[in-house]
Amino acid sequence: MRALAVSLCLAVATPGIAAEAELLTFDALDGWHEDDHAAALEVFVRSCPRLRGDEWLAVCTFAEQADPDPRAFFERFFRPVLIGGREATLFTGYFEPELRAAHERAPGYDIPVHRAPPGLRPGQRTHTRAEIDAGALRGRGLTLGWLRNAADLYYLQMQGSGRLVFDDGSVTRLGWGGQNGHPRRSVSAEAVRRGILAPHEASARSMRAYVANHPDEGRALLQHDPSYVFFREIEQHPARLGPLGAVDVPLTPLRSLAVDPSHTPLGAPVWVERGAMRRLMVAQDTGGAIRGPQRADIFFGTGLGAEQAARRIRDTGRMVVLMPVELAFARHTGF
Repeated sequence: MRALAVSLCLAVATPGIAAEAELLTFDALDGWHEDDHAAALEVFVRSCPRLRGDEWLAVCTFAEQADPDPRAFFERFFRPVLIGGREATLFTGYFEPELRAAHERAPGYDIPVHRAPPGLRPGQRTHTRAEIDAGALRGRGLTLGWLRNAADLYYLQMQGSGRLVFDDGSVTRLGWGGQNGHPRRSVSAEAVRRGILAPHEASARSMRAYVANHPDEGRALLQHDPSYVFFREIEQHPARLGPLGAVDVPLTPLRSLAVDPSHTPLGAPVWVERGAMRRLMVAQDTGGAIRGPQRADIFFGTGLGAEQAARRIRDTGRMVVLMPVELAFARHTGF
């Protein structure tokens, strides 16, 4: 999960930042008639227990009790709303990583994965990455596992969730468990500034390789970013399901989307037009780098294949939010 900054009990709310909103018709959505609306409806219904507001409760009640025709359901109860004007959407991808880990510190496994210190409040500043690396949390019983290198931890934190795979065959699933309150800084940009990487080399793969091959220098580079993500162990969650998103329901590959909740309501269906992709997704997650009404992160799944697919994505396109009819007109008119 990318973030839990939004209270789970207020999983869906009318966004608080006013942005230009234009009502569209379903015929204006390229490829709308060809999508698998049943798959999208199934994902949407999973978010219903977390939705708040009479308009959302009404559409969820119908979806759960009436067994509607999927496409007709969306067309009857929703209206497409283009938020943020005609600027192109920037789409990126994310995934749930699987990392080799050890239960105890051992040769080759000396990077701890921490749960949050007790009592840490959202937004509260605590130790920086450099201070934590130096042992600020040592001996407090906060370690969930040990990783092979600092790059594994950093990119686990970038994704916000993952699976630790241990030598004894056990697997621990991790979800986002908090953040240290410090703003994120770009490590890739810093690597370019220091002359470590050329601008065209500043990719996640190159950064991971550098940190893995230069442990001390790499760790010092990562400490340029003071932000630090903590994790929590996800129990009683079937391995076949995706990680939990910000609305605390499992994410679905290529149907779940991370958005900026100040513009796009969490739990809302979102129509995505990106390259050849035309499909209805659901806003079920957030992310620290996801800011603005036309910015989204597509969830690709778990493991190496999902990682490779997600890493290739940095495209422009269009996203259109589906909102219950009354809310759509209210958003359009500003009331």
